[in-house]
Amino acid sequence: MKKTLITAVVVSIVGIGAFSWWSKQPLTTGEPPIPFTVTPGSGVGAAAQQMAQAGVPVNPMLFQILARVTGQSARIKAGSYELKPNTSPRRLLTQLVRGEYAQEAVTIIEGWTFRQMRDAIAATKTLRHETVKMSDAELMAKISTEYKQPEGLFFPDTYLFAKGSSDLQIYKQAHQMLLSRLNAAWEKRDANLPYKTPYEALIMASIVEKETGQKSERAMIAGVFVNRLRTGMMLQTDPSVIYGMGERYEGKIAKKDLTTDTPYNTYTRYGLPPTPISLPGVQSLSAALAPAKTEALYFVSRNDGTSHFSENLNEHNRAVNQYQRGASKP
Repeated sequence: MKKTLITAVVVSIVGIGAFSWWSKQPLTTGEPPIPFTVTPGSGVGAAAQQMAQAGVPVNPMLFQILARVTGQSARIKAGSYELKPNTSPRRLLTQLVRGEYAQEAVTIIEGWTFRQMRDAIAATKTLRHETVKMSDAELMAKISTEYKQPEGLFFPDTYLFAKGSSDLQIYKQAHQMLLSRLNAAWEKRDANLPYKTPYEALIMASIVEKETGQKSERAMIAGVFVNRLRTGMMLQTDPSVIYGMGERYEGKIAKKDLTTDTPYNTYTRYGLPPTPISLPGVQSLSAALAPAKTEALYFVSRNDGTSHFSENLNEHNRAVNQYQRGASKP
């Protein structure tokens, strides 16, 4: 009896040791991640079977035992996951308990219009699309009680999400991020800026975003437009005219376009346009609310990605002749 008892104890210890060793060993090493899904309502047994059926090389029975002996069997969360290389059964169980879902991503680019953002989200196949048939107004009603017009009200960034997440969640997240960035910049704004509200600053930031790809020049561009607002000049910014043209814009602006009045034609109307014209990034928001201290009222492209800034019209005309009309000569 004593020998039998000792044998049983030894076997138990060896078994426990072997089980502990198994729970810490990588299920895969250099293989690509293995996607799998745990369906809603699944217990640990069903989850283990679903993983095995998806190609996860885990023993379902041992995995169930691991979940039960660690007290985690009732805490597994449904969702889409990935088994990454070097993941042990114990780490896999932690993923399921914490809900560490497989991460997908959608990127919204600085300077895009809201229409371009909607197109990018609609083309993201791993999202659950609940908004594609909504109008812009219907979509905004789901997101905000304050704003009706969506342009400019979403922060351009890369957003991570679990496969199968609602596309509405991306819009809500991007909107909240924009408000957070805008309000933070507004709180730190320079004194005596010609904006009555953060929304007006957002409109300016959207113009700055479209006027230059040079990050280093954004504060100067903002400084020019702020000076124009202060002195009562028209902004005369082509990107706003283009936005107002909508689908009529085919890549070039004609003189007729500059004289055809629209709410966004800053060659025919004073002040800021009625809404933003793009999705501005954090640097353009910062430039709009902390513009460069400058006397410049004009700028013109040097055709090398930079701009020449002028304080008066005569200097500006000379720069136009040098960099624009001169550049067109053979």
